[in-house]
Amino acid sequence: MRTVGIIAEYNPFHNGHQWQIKKARELSGCDYVICVISGSFVQRGEPAVFDKWKRAEMAVRGGADLIIELPVVWAVRSAQYFATGGIRLLKALGIVSHVCFGAEHADLSVLWPVARAIDDSQTMNVFHSNLKAGQPYAAALSNAIQSSQHIPPTVLNQPNNILAIEYLRAISKFAPELLPLAIGRQSASHHAALISGSLSSAKAIRNVLAAGSVTAIKQAVPPATYRIVEDLLATQRGPACRARLDNLLLGRLRTALPADIEQLPDVSEGLQFKILAAALEAGNQQELLAAMKSKRYPATRLQRILIHALLGMTKSTIAQFDQTGPLYARVLAFNDNGRQLLKKISRNASFPVITKTTRHLNSTSRHRPALSMLQQLLALDTLATDIFSLSLPSAPWTAGGWDFRQPPFYLADAGSASTSVYNGKGK
Repeated sequence: MRTVGIIAEYNPFHNGHQWQIKKARELSGCDYVICVISGSFVQRGEPAVFDKWKRAEMAVRGGADLIIELPVVWAVRSAQYFATGGIRLLKALGIVSHVCFGAEHADLSVLWPVARAIDDSQTMNVFHSNLKAGQPYAAALSNAIQSSQHIPPTVLNQPNNILAIEYLRAISKFAPELLPLAIGRQSASHHAALISGSLSSAKAIRNVLAAGSVTAIKQAVPPATYRIVEDLLATQRGPACRARLDNLLLGRLRTALPADIEQLPDVSEGLQFKILAAALEAGNQQELLAAMKSKRYPATRLQRILIHALLGMTKSTIAQFDQTGPLYARVLAFNDNGRQLLKKISRNASFPVITKTTRHLNSTSRHRPALSMLQQLLALDTLATDIFSLSLPSAPWTAGGWDFRQPPFYLADAGSASTSVYNGKGK
C-alpha cells in the first residue's frame, strides 16, 4: 500500500491539480494519494473561496483518495510553517512514503542546496543583517541565500520554488524517510490574474468567480469541479468574500488593547500601535491594509495577522503547537481506496483519526477551560469554520457549527451511490 502525499490548498481545485495527482502516481509508483489541504482559511490570510468539504469533494472526484485538513495553526502561516505542518502531518499518518509538490524549477539538485543553506550560520547572519536594514522577510532571506550560496535569483523569486524549498527543509528536519518528488508547474503562473485556457491559475479562477461568472472557468477545471461550483453559486454557498468579515474584524481590533495585538503572531517592533490606529480610521479591510502596508510588512503577512486576530491566536498558542506538531488527522473526504487507507492509518498513525468531531469536542465544551492540547487545536479549527461561514453570501450557510454537523464526503466506486455520510469506525 505505497502512498504519496500532496500538500495543497485547492482554492479551488483545477486542471493543474488533477494533472499533478496523476503525475504523482506515475513518478512515485504509488497506488494511493493522500492530500493535506487548508481548511477554512488559506495561507495568504483570506477565507478559502469555498468551504473545505466542497473543495475536498472536488479533489476526491479529481483523483485523490483521501483528503485531510491541515489545522489552521499551520494553514495560515508563512511558507516555512505551512510546509512544516503539512510534512509533519503526513509523517504522523505512518503510511506515506513519498511527498509530491510543484515547483517552477523541479530539479532537486538545485533545490536541496538552497534548503540546506537556509539554516547555515553564514546565511542566517546575512539574513538578520538584511532584516535590520529594513528588508521584508522574504526578500531578506532570498538575498541572504543568494549572497552566501550564489543561487540564481530566478530560483528564489518564484512562489512555488519557495514552498518547495520549505518542504525539503521540513523533510530534512522532521521526516527524512519521506522521498520528495518535484514536478514542474503545468498551469499558468501562480500570480496570473486572467483565465488562460485549460491550465489557468487558481487566482484567475477566483477572480472570475468573484465577478459573478462561472461559465468562463469551464475550460480550466475538471467537469466534476465545474458541476460543484455551479451548484455552490446557485445555492449561494459561495464564493466566500473577505469583505463580509470587515465589521467583525474592525470590531475585534477596536475593542483590543495594544498588549492584545502585540501577542498576535508576526506582530513586532510596535506594529500593534499602527494596527490599532489604522483600525480607528479605516472603514473596511482594504483601507485597513492600505494604511498598514509597507516594504517591511507586505500585504500577505498583514492579512495573516488579521486572521489571527479574528481567531484569537497568540504567539504562545502557535509556539506550543509548533512543539507538538499536528495532533490528529481530520478527514474531509475519501473514496473506497481512502477507506482502506483509513483502516491502515488507524493502525499506524501516532495520533487519532477524526471523522466525527463531536467524539472529541462539541460546541459547548470548546469554550470550557482545561481542554487537552488536541481539543484546543480542534477548537481553533472549528472557530475558523464558524468565522469563515460569515464570509459566505447568505443564510443558511452563514450559520455556525458546521464542524459538528458535517460528515466527511464519501465517493463510492462507479456503480454505487455517492454519499456524504461516513459509516466507518473513525474516532
